[in-house]
Amino acid sequence: MSETRRLGDRYELGEPLGRGGMAEVLEGRDLRLGRRVAVKILRPDLAKDPAFQSRFRREAQSAASLNHPNIVAVYDTGEDILGDESASVVVPYIVMEYVDGQTLRQLLASGRRLLPERALEITAGVLAALDYSHRHGIVHRDIKPANVMLTRTGDVKVMDFGIARALADASATMTAASAVMGTAQYLSPEQARGEVVDARSDLYSTGCLLYELLTGRPPFTGDSPVSVAYQHVSENPLPPSQVDPAVPPALDALVMKSLAKSPDDRYQTAADFRSDVERAIAGMPVTTAIPPAVGGVAAGVAAGALGGAALGAAAAGDATQRFPTAGIPVAGPPPVEPDSKRSPWVWVGIAALILIVAGSALFLGRVLFGGSTGEQVTVPALVGKTVQTAEQALTAQGLTLGEQTPAASDQPKGQILTQNPAAGSQLAKGQSVSVSVSAGRAQVQVPTLTGLPSSDDARVALTEVQLVLGTVTQKDSDQPEGMVLSQSPTSGTTVNAGTKVNITVSNGMVSVPNVVNQSEAQAQATLQNAGFNVQVVDQQSSQPDGTVLAQSPVANNKAKKGSTVTITVARSNVQSPPRANDPQAVVPDNGSDSGVVTPE
Repeated sequence: MSETRRLGDRYELGEPLGRGGMAEVLEGRDLRLGRRVAVKILRPDLAKDPAFQSRFRREAQSAASLNHPNIVAVYDTGEDILGDESASVVVPYIVMEYVDGQTLRQLLASGRRLLPERALEITAGVLAALDYSHRHGIVHRDIKPANVMLTRTGDVKVMDFGIARALADASATMTAASAVMGTAQYLSPEQARGEVVDARSDLYSTGCLLYELLTGRPPFTGDSPVSVAYQHVSENPLPPSQVDPAVPPALDALVMKSLAKSPDDRYQTAADFRSDVERAIAGMPVTTAIPPAVGGVAAGVAAGALGGAALGAAAAGDATQRFPTAGIPVAGPPPVEPDSKRSPWVWVGIAALILIVAGSALFLGRVLFGGSTGEQVTVPALVGKTVQTAEQALTAQGLTLGEQTPAASDQPKGQILTQNPAAGSQLAKGQSVSVSVSAGRAQVQVPTLTGLPSSDDARVALTEVQLVLGTVTQKDSDQPEGMVLSQSPTSGTTVNAGTKVNITVSNGMVSVPNVVNQSEAQAQATLQNAGFNVQVVDQQSSQPDGTVLAQSPVANNKAKKGSTVTITVARSNVQSPPRANDPQAVVPDNGSDSGVVTPE
């Protein structure tokens, strides 16, 4: 935009920050509150379409109802008129929190690789946001690197609830105008099939995100969105440790469970997923196992959902007949019942179904027929307390302490960081309250800083592993100015995240050697070996011809390596101006006893 524009007489628009398929985001300033904001404006060419307007307003409603540190906050919404009188259009906009940082897509595109621990920390932040939104009835439906931001301080912010829907809208699917909404590389299998989705779809997308953060690539790639979506439905990804040996094999179970084809085989809640992620961060074993690999899924399921002609043709082949379609009709010949006995996997599936039904019946029975007294009590505030104190507070209210999830934190070890349900909530007596407990600061290894060319390079290396540059001390050295000479703590030491690392750098200053009374040739060699340039000035003297009479700077003074040392050399007969690299150098008066030549 070439000129400054305002929306609603309150928001001054600045430079574009990004552009999506539906809207443009610009930097803005709230003139009333004097704060920096981001303003998302529906594209004018889409603003005339009621469907897009409805979806845009739904995003505002979804995000505005969520108040969480890991979710980009929505401050305001409104409408304004864009264009001149002849072609004006009413365009809705959303005013959001301005996040100073970069998206995970930008981070991954830069080629930088994350340590597995950092990838897990980012994923834990995403899951914290999803846990909150899911508990408020909102499914994001489009978790991907472009919708997750990292602030300059390393905090995680989930944004763009553009295709979010309320969980209560049970009839909602991911199809609109025969197109699958979402991003193909992060679609869940049920999204790709156009089925009704729930919160577990977000957990699959988060698994895809974690997979890419660990390995540098998404779990499935292809020549087209249809081929990628087909893989989500019908193929199993390689475990991350087989793609990148730097990924600990212990993380395979965690990632592969989140990428299970069936929602019932995945983590059932974001809190469950996050619990295992935080256990992995703390170096503890995860509680899950790798789910059994799916032998195959009907290609026709993906074809029917995506409308791909090529896949539709494949649906009529043997692959469609070989595998069940999970109750979704598929075009083509009906499957043929084998004459021999059923596969043992059929009986395994039946047994698993019976166990699920029995477990559900037991759970409902406990809830409906006496699982608790029914008396509602207020959940006490546990954040900031120790586990022992929290147990006492809960017991006094007739509640119990539930799952205790360790989490890296700056808070004292053993202190409760979060609780679920929140303080002040109503809960039936006998129910439990889950908490996350500080495991102390995250442990990181100090990188090698010695030999880096500057303190700025050292600062960057420390920031990447969550450490801080401490005191920078300068020291005389023949190394280039600014080079890191030593560090404390030393490389490889395990310390708490946020620890300061002190360094010593070269100031480039070295002692000037004494060359007085040496021959000219010897003096030049001595000074050049010490890293200095040499300037020679002739002076008539009774001393032996070529003897160094004086030097500047004088011996043992400090001077920067590469600077010039001037020597005054005895000559029996000076017939011409002094020999010097500087044409302006002059010889001092005969009465001078310094022997030091000073430029005018």
